[in-house]
Amino acid sequence: MQLIKGDRGGMLSMSDDSVMMKQVQATHAPDGREVDVAPLLHLVEDILNRATLQVEPPLLAGQAHAEMEEKNHQISYSIVLDALSYVIDRISCEIAYKALGGADAHGTTMTILETLTSFQWDAKLVMTLAAFALHYGEFWLLAQIYSSNQLAKSMAILKQLPMIMEHSGPLKPRFDALNKLIKAMVEVTRCMVQFKELPPSYISEDVPALTQAMTHIPTAVYWTIRSVVACANQITLLTTMGHEYALSTTEAWELSSLEHKLTNICDHLKQQLGSCYQHIDDKKNVETFRMLVELFEMTHIDNMKILKALIHARDDPMPIVDGSTKRKVTLEVLRRKNVLLLISDLNISHDELSILEQIYNESRIHTTRLDSQYEVIWIPVVDPSIVWTEAMHKQFETLQSTMPWYTVSHPSVIEKAVVRYIREKWHFRNKAILVVLDPQGRVVSPNAIHMMWIWGSNAFPFTSLREESLWREEAWRLELLVNGIDPMILNWIKDGKYIFLYGGDDVEWVRKFTNTARAVAVASRIPLEMAYVGKSTKKELVRRVLATITVEKLSYFWQDPTMIWFFWTRLESMLFSKIQQGKLDDHDPMMLEIKKLLSYDKEGGWAVLSKGSNIISNGHGNTVLTTLVEYDLWKEEIPVKGFDLAYDDHHKKVHGVTYPCCRFEFPNTAGRIPEGMKCPECHRYMEKYTTFLCCHDEGHPTASPFRGAFEKRCLE
Repeated sequence: MQLIKGDRGGMLSMSDDSVMMKQVQATHAPDGREVDVAPLLHLVEDILNRATLQVEPPLLAGQAHAEMEEKNHQISYSIVLDALSYVIDRISCEIAYKALGGADAHGTTMTILETLTSFQWDAKLVMTLAAFALHYGEFWLLAQIYSSNQLAKSMAILKQLPMIMEHSGPLKPRFDALNKLIKAMVEVTRCMVQFKELPPSYISEDVPALTQAMTHIPTAVYWTIRSVVACANQITLLTTMGHEYALSTTEAWELSSLEHKLTNICDHLKQQLGSCYQHIDDKKNVETFRMLVELFEMTHIDNMKILKALIHARDDPMPIVDGSTKRKVTLEVLRRKNVLLLISDLNISHDELSILEQIYNESRIHTTRLDSQYEVIWIPVVDPSIVWTEAMHKQFETLQSTMPWYTVSHPSVIEKAVVRYIREKWHFRNKAILVVLDPQGRVVSPNAIHMMWIWGSNAFPFTSLREESLWREEAWRLELLVNGIDPMILNWIKDGKYIFLYGGDDVEWVRKFTNTARAVAVASRIPLEMAYVGKSTKKELVRRVLATITVEKLSYFWQDPTMIWFFWTRLESMLFSKIQQGKLDDHDPMMLEIKKLLSYDKEGGWAVLSKGSNIISNGHGNTVLTTLVEYDLWKEEIPVKGFDLAYDDHHKKVHGVTYPCCRFEFPNTAGRIPEGMKCPECHRYMEKYTTFLCCHDEGHPTASPFRGAFEKRCLE
């Protein structure tokens, strides 16, 4: 008893860690051979996981055995064991002999390290743990089967196991302490093997995290082997002295102290390992990003290489979902097709999806037409630094279930490098974009969402050349503003009526404007229709205006809020389309009028007057209302000039006296933002501001409550 307990204070006697580590380092002289000990560690973990006081139920044990058998077929242990079995047996005997001989734990640990001098650090640990597993596994194997196997029973009696098991209750605290320490030993060993498995092509020892880990590895190896010796001593004491041997306070403290020390070591190693994995992940992402850049610069016979690079299938041969059947399919369904990548975050609005679905479904009706043969696939972009939650998963599934086109099966198939490419090369800033790939995978438009909003499927094949062609065919006419939104206004145009298209959020201005305009129409004997199209923001104020228009029957209006959203989205898309093309021509009359209209929306009310398709005047709310109120000043000109010219001339006079401010807002999510813009009124360069908005009246649950915007103003 005294011999076995000979050095219980040994763990504290070596107070100078640096001296001890020099001794440990002196035993390390690897001969250069590389041993893959990962399969052996897997085997050892299986032994130690099953070597417990509680015997597993037969069914569970049978399932575990079947799983182990399957893994045995996959991993061959024979090569490793042929090379290492002699050394493992020798260490096992050394541990048992030194325990019986009363050698101190430090001395035994150093002897084991000297025996393993020619092996790498990870191999030293795994082999020592394997040697312990032989001893510990045999103990528990006999304990679990001696009651049903005569040979095991006879051997168990020699080791006093029946008596130990009969008194297992009082021994439970000891076994619990051993299990905790063994778990810590395995964790440290697993970390060591993981460090060894780090790919040298992506990380070298001069990386700070790996450098720090390397300096702590000798300490980790020493204390893990020291813990193996302590655990082996406990089993030896039980089998040689029987259940009557009680765990002393010093021994209990030693097991607890070792477990605490190994846990701290393991936590530190895991932290460094995590940093190493991050370093490797970053390098792989850079490599993948470069590969993507090169891939998009190459010529391909079809689009499959591009699609497979963007949508990383991993082990899933069917990484996308067919929106019509809700079944998973392979990427082959998109081979040699025009593919529109709908890229957004999980906050894509209902309005956007509703209009896109309408355009998509209309194109499906004409699937026999060559100019309608395209497919859409949703690519959800989620910030890789954000932890994926159940709420996010439900949000993704809800969006996915509403989409009639293809979607990826999960956002995780979009790798970090792909997200970087989408943001850097396609200028994605969380606002939905539509990147167009032709049948060979070439990007023919970095963002066709503006074309889609303006011209729908008529913009097929959604190339930049097609966009230029469509603009050449356009003119500043009322159809440009309302086409595809409301057939009622299109009928007014066909009938050649005068039409006031107006907007704003001031109820009093709306009331004065509509009543005055109606009075002028009656006095001038012209057929006039008016349509309220709301405002691009401030939805709550727009709802109040709509309520007033309804009650007082002031004019025609759009009851569906999505139509109002679509009107303003199309108008903004016209500006963004020109910006994307790099052709924001300050001398283009059509773009000047579009810019005026967008600017007026930010500064109160506005109104556009047309006769049929021809737009007569586009003015700010104040100048338009003043022109109508001053009808008596220009009504005498009507018989001479006609209503159109008389109205326009007087409006220009009013406008020349009171220039309104011009303002444009570009949200940070807009992607491409122009460096500078000229005022559509005075043609001088506008000043640039940064604005922060908090729009509580948007009524959109996914709208950002706090967003930054670049604002350009021209203050006359």
